[in-house]
Amino acid sequence: MSEPLSPPPPSPPTPALTVLYDGACPLCRREIGHYQGLQPRAPVCFADVSDGAQPLPAGTTRAELLARFHVRRADGQLLSGARAFLALWALMPGWRWLAWLGRVPGMPWLMEGAYRVFLRGRPALQRWAARWERRGRPDHSSPENLP
Repeated sequence: MSEPLSPPPPSPPTPALTVLYDGACPLCRREIGHYQGLQPRAPVCFADVSDGAQPLPAGTTRAELLARFHVRRADGQLLSGARAFLALWALMPGWRWLAWLGRVPGMPWLMEGAYRVFLRGRPALQRWAARWERRGRPDHSSPENLP
């Protein structure tokens, strides 16, 4: 007599979004750490594309994914920039109002423009954030600890 088969263990839920982020960027790590501490409305996976072992979505390059914020939806669609942020914010408590705001006509275009301006200053902000990380959070009461 054979023993009855036990059911297979449940598979993890398919993520609604996979966030493709630059784990080598101190700004990105800090922001992603914030999102990881939240309870999204649907499963979200975080993939550090700065890790050479991390598989990439078909048709993309690591350089392309590191240059801008990207998310991949469950249906495989890749979103970039403001559209990617809007998709993530729609799932995150405390951020959903921004996703709602992104539904106002013209707002995604404005948000994308603001994101592109941010990207121009990102290298300087990354250097500042790296110094901040190396020193630990500075005591602003001392002038030599100011960024």
